[in-house]
Amino acid sequence: MLNTFEKNIFKSSIQKNPETMYKPIRTLLIILFISWGCVATAQLNSIPKDGEIFVNPEFGDNLNKGTKDHPIKSVYEAAQRINHANGKGSITIYLSEGIHGLDKTVTFHPANWHFTKENRLTIRAEILPDSVSWDQGKMPVIISTMPLNFKPYGNDDPLHGASYGLQIETSHVTIQGLRILGTPVHETPKEGYVKRNYPIVREGMDLTDLRITQCLFLGDIHAIPNHLSILASGHGIEVDHCVFYGVKDAVVFWQTNEPAVGCSMHHNLIVNNYGGAVWAWTVASDFKYYNNVVSNTNVFWEIGKNEQMTYNLSNSIVLGYNELLNKNGGAFGYGEPADTSKLIYKNDVIIKKKGAVELDKNPTSKNYLHLKPGSIGSELGVGLFLK
Repeated sequence: MLNTFEKNIFKSSIQKNPETMYKPIRTLLIILFISWGCVATAQLNSIPKDGEIFVNPEFGDNLNKGTKDHPIKSVYEAAQRINHANGKGSITIYLSEGIHGLDKTVTFHPANWHFTKENRLTIRAEILPDSVSWDQGKMPVIISTMPLNFKPYGNDDPLHGASYGLQIETSHVTIQGLRILGTPVHETPKEGYVKRNYPIVREGMDLTDLRITQCLFLGDIHAIPNHLSILASGHGIEVDHCVFYGVKDAVVFWQTNEPAVGCSMHHNLIVNNYGGAVWAWTVASDFKYYNNVVSNTNVFWEIGKNEQMTYNLSNSIVLGYNELLNKNGGAFGYGEPADTSKLIYKNDVIIKKKGAVELDKNPTSKNYLHLKPGSIGSELGVGLFLK
C-alpha cells in the first residue's frame, strides 16, 4: 500500500505526464500480443505428432491444433501447415463428411517436408467405401467456388476462364474416398470461351507417385460442369476404383519432359462423359489399362498428335461412343480421328459403338451409380470398392 506522501507524488506525476500510468498497460498488452502471435504461429506451422490432421468444415476452427477432437476448418489451412512445416514422415489429412468449399486453389507444395513411397501424404475421407459404416452421404464433398482467373504455368488463359481445385506439387501422394464436383458456371458463354475447373491438378513434370483412388467425380453440363476431373503431369500416376459420371473429360496424362512411366488406370467406371475418357498424351507404352468400363462417351481415347505410342488394353469394356480414338485434341476441341491400330486389345476386351451399361440409380443404395449386379461389366470389379 502507498502512504500519503507516496500517493501525492504518484498523483503529481500523473498530472504532469498523464501517459505515465498507461505505459505499463501498453507494455503488458504488447507482451501479450507478441506471445499470442508466437503461440499462434507455432501452432499454424506445426504438424500433430501422430502426423494426422482432421478437417471439419462445420465444427472446425483454423486456430485449432487439427486433432480429431479439435479439427481445423479448411483444407486450405491443412495445406498451409504442411507447406510451412519442417520434417519428414507420413501425413494424413482426414476430411469429415460435409461440404468442403474451395474459394481458392489449395496447393500442396511443401518446401521442407519430405515424403517417400512408404511415408506419403494422404488426403482422404474419414470413412472409406469399404467400411461397414460407410454410405454415399459419408463422402466429403469437394466443390470449387473460386474465381476463374487461374493462370496455368503463369500464363494468361487463352480460353478466358480457368481454376484449379486441389493442386498437388509434391511426389508420393494419395487422394482417397472423396466426392468431387466441378464449379457452378456456364461452360461456353460465347464462341472461343471455355469456363472450366480442374478439380485435381499436378503441374510438376518431374514429379512421381500420385494415386487417386475410390473417388466419385460428378458433373452436369448444364448446372455444375466438371470440365476435367484429373489433370496430371509427371510419372507414376495411378487412377483406380473411381467413378466418373457426367463429367466432360475424365483423366488427362498431361505433360512430362519424357514419356511418363509407371502410369495406370484400372477398376474405373466412366459413364456419360461428353468429352474424352482417357487422354494418353504423354504416357509411355508401359501404360497399364485394365478392368475399366466406359459407356456413352463422346471420345474414348485421345493420343498425342504425333501418334508415337501404342497402348495395350485388357479386361475392359467400351459400350457406346462417337469416336474411338482421336489425336490433337484439347480444351478447345477433340481433334481428329487417329490410327486405331495404336490401341492393341489383349485379353477380354469388348468394344461396341452402340450400347449402354445398367446402373443402380437408387440413391439409398451403397451401390448407387455402380453397375447392377449381374449386368455386363459387373464381373470386372469396377467402382469405389476395393473388396
